[in-house]
Amino acid sequence: MDRRELLRTIAALTGCAFVGADRAFATVPDADAYTATQIALLDEITETILPRTDTPGAKDAQVGAYIARYSAACYTPANLAVLRAGLDDISARARKAHGAEFVKCTSTQKQKLLIDIDAEAKRHARESGGNGERPPHWFTLCKQLTLLGFFTSEAGATRVARYRPVPGPYKGVVPYKGETFWAW
Repeated sequence: MDRRELLRTIAALTGCAFVGADRAFATVPDADAYTATQIALLDEITETILPRTDTPGAKDAQVGAYIARYSAACYTPANLAVLRAGLDDISARARKAHGAEFVKCTSTQKQKLLIDIDAEAKRHARESGGNGERPPHWFTLCKQLTLLGFFTSEAGATRVARYRPVPGPYKGVVPYKGETFWAW
C-alpha cells in the first residue's frame, strides 16, 4: 500500500477528505503547539478510539504525541486551531457531563462522549458538503491522525497487521479468508 492509497483509505474510513496532506513535509513543528496535558488528553482520546486488547492500543504506539507533531508540522494554522479548540471542547463536555476531566472519566463515559462527538462530526461533514468552505470538525481531524499514526507505527504495522519484512513472490489472485490487512 503506498502513501496515497493509505490516505484515501483513512479518508474513506472517517468519511472526510484527508486534511493536511499538502503540508506533509513541512518544517520542524512548533514545540509550543501542545502542552503535556493536551498530549495526555490526545493519548486518552486515541486510546478510546483504538484501545489495547490482545493487540497494542493507540497509547502503545504513542499516537497522542504523533498527532501533536504531525498537526503542528502539517496542518494549516486554521486547522491546527480547530483541533486544539476541540481539545478544550471535549474537556468542557467531560466536566459538564461527568464532573471530571476526560482523562479521569470511566471508559464507558469516554466512549459515550466520543460517540456523541463523532455523530456531531458526521453531521458537520454532511452539512459542509466537503467543499472546503467550512473547516473540518476537530474530531474528524483527530480520527484521521489516530488511524494514520497507529497503522504507520511499529506496533500497528507489525503487531496488528500481518507483517512480513520481506514479502514472498507476487501472487495476483489470493483467496480472502477474513484475515487482517498486510503491512510491509
